[in-house]
Amino acid sequence: MLISENIQKAKRWFEKAISDNNYNGQYNYSYCTKSSHFSFVIEEALKNDIHIETSSAHDIDIVNALIKKGLVDGSTWVICNGFKRERYIDNIVGLINSGHSTCIPIIDNYEELDL
Repeated sequence: MLISENIQKAKRWFEKAISDNNYNGQYNYSYCTKSSHFSFVIEEALKNDIHIETSSAHDIDIVNALIKKGLVDGSTWVICNGFKRERYIDNIVGLINSGHSTCIPIIDNYEELDL
C-alpha cells in the first residue's frame, strides 16, 4: 500500500542522512493523526514500526481505540503536540494514568500551563 511505501521511503532517507552525517542520535517516525483520522490509514501506518503524534483530545480517543484493538501498546510513543485545551489535557492525563508511560506531552506555549 502506498502509505507503507511512503513511510519506508522516509525511513530510508533518514537512515541515509544519519549515516552520511555520522549522527549518533536515534530517528523515530511518528505518524501525525491529524493528517488522516481514517482507521484504515492509521492501521496501515502502524504496520511500519512507527509512533503516533496527536494534536487534539479526539486524537487521544483514537489512540485509546487502537490500544483496545491491540494495535498500540506501551512500546508506541504518543507525542502530544498542539494547544492543550482542557479536554485534551484530561485525555492525556487519562492515557498516562491508564499506564501508557510512553506518552509525551509537548508544551507548545506557556499559556498552556495556566489550565
